[in-house]
Amino acid sequence: MKEMKVKDSIKKRRALRSLVEVDISDEIKRKLGHAAQLAPSCFNKQPWQFIFISSSEGLKSIQTAITDKNSWAYNASMFIAVVSEASLDCRMKDGREYYLFDTGIACGFIMLQATELGLIAHPMAGYNQDKAKELLGIPPEMTLINLIAIGKHTEDYETLLTEAQIEIEENRPERKSLSDFIFIDSYGNKLEKRDEQ
Repeated sequence: MKEMKVKDSIKKRRALRSLVEVDISDEIKRKLGHAAQLAPSCFNKQPWQFIFISSSEGLKSIQTAITDKNSWAYNASMFIAVVSEASLDCRMKDGREYYLFDTGIACGFIMLQATELGLIAHPMAGYNQDKAKELLGIPPEMTLINLIAIGKHTEDYETLLTEAQIEIEENRPERKSLSDFIFIDSYGNKLEKRDEQ
C-alpha cells in the first residue's frame, strides 16, 4: 500500500456515514493506537485512553447507547470510546480543561491514520453517555468524551441513509473561509483585512 502524505489524508478525511463491514485486525488496531501514542500533550502526560470495541457482542451492546439519529453507525465495524479525566493531564490554574485538548489531538491522529488505511473514522456526540459508560465499565470519575465509528465506506448508501444524510455524503459540507476563523496579531483582525492593507 502506498502511503499518503499528511496533506492528502487531511483532504481525503470525511466523516461519512455509509459504512459496510470490514475486518478490523489487531494490526489495524495497533496502527491506530500507535498514531495516538505519537500525539503531543502537555508535559508528555498522554492523558488519553481508548476502548476499541469490535467483538460482535461489544458492538451490539454499545449500539444500545447510540441515539436514533445515529442509527447509520450500526454498520460500523468498530467503535473507539475516547476516555480521559482532568487529573491525567496538566492542571491549569485558570481552570482550562487541558486534557480535552490533548485527547482531541490524539483523536485527530487516529482519524488521519484511519484515512490512510482506507477506513472511515466518524466522531460521534449522539449517544447516551451514562449508559455507554456503564456498558463499557468506565469508572464514574472518567469522562467518555466521544465515540468514533470505524468502518469501510460504501457507495451503495441509498437504503442506509436519510435524504439529508445522502446530501452530505455526496457533497462535502461547506467549510468556513479562512477569514472567518484566522486572525492576525489580534482578535478580529481578519486575514483578508490584513491582506487588503
